[in-house]
Amino acid sequence: MGYSRNTYEKNLNLSSKSEKKRAGSLAWIGHEQLDYSWCKPPKLFIHRTDVDFNGFREYVFKKYVDAYAKMILRYVRTYINYIDNPSMLETFNCSKKNNVLKSLIAYSKYHGFYEEFRKRIKAYGVKWSRSSSIDAFFRIMSNSNNDVLKWYNKVIKILDNNTLSLYLKFALMSGIRKSEAINSFNVMVDLGNKGRINDYYNEEIEILEHFKYPKLFFRNTKNVFISMIPKDLIMEIVKCKPITYHVIGKRLHRRGVRINELRDFYATFIVRHGLIREEVDLLQGRISKSIFVRHYWSPAIKELRHRVFKALQELKQTTLS
Repeated sequence: MGYSRNTYEKNLNLSSKSEKKRAGSLAWIGHEQLDYSWCKPPKLFIHRTDVDFNGFREYVFKKYVDAYAKMILRYVRTYINYIDNPSMLETFNCSKKNNVLKSLIAYSKYHGFYEEFRKRIKAYGVKWSRSSSIDAFFRIMSNSNNDVLKWYNKVIKILDNNTLSLYLKFALMSGIRKSEAINSFNVMVDLGNKGRINDYYNEEIEILEHFKYPKLFFRNTKNVFISMIPKDLIMEIVKCKPITYHVIGKRLHRRGVRINELRDFYATFIVRHGLIREEVDLLQGRISKSIFVRHYWSPAIKELRHRVFKALQELKQTTLS
């Protein structure tokens, strides 16, 4: 004969409401499997339909640059349910895990439960995936993808669009990330049309000063401070039209879009042509802001530019552009 709930509580001598509630969520040994749901943290969200996507969309587009805001919105729409069980983030690769986590944190800040979500992340043992500069260095040194350069030469040769060709050339010669190269390219075009390219390009030392536009080029752990680019390439770019990733993807989808691989190729190439790992970290943004400031105002920056341009000249001779 089975027990009633009242009999069960009486036998256990439960007096307080909390004790009864706790026992009430338990099943009885020998009759049903034990249920430990009472000890789980309360849910932060009950149903996906409770999510205010319209308000959040307005918030992220005001706070972040468009490309980053779109990423946050996309990941929140897809993985909003992971707020209650962030351990599922561990099933993603490092990059995706971090991006989804950033997106959910942005949403928690918008709705005012960031502290609760932060505690939940800690309780589930979820940690940021970080690649150190030495990891990046070993990845660069092991990168022998000469086929990336073959891909670049093939694409440059068949593209009939001068803007796209110059964008790819700039991505290769700067070694910055795909989105950073798009933002930088469009800033140059915009300022060139206004006759203010020197607001961005320091002609004296031939350096693009990305740090002047922190909203575009500072993204938590992904930053870029400067790019050492010859003036002749800058003057070609300012005559172009703005570019978008949609246009790039549409033109290159049949041949593959390997723009991010150009970043590693650039780093590998200039390390093998006179630069050291720390200098590559400076150019590709893998240093702190304080370290950047200390290096940028050093007289050694001109000597570094000389070696970078020497390596870029060698790189140019290996390409068709």
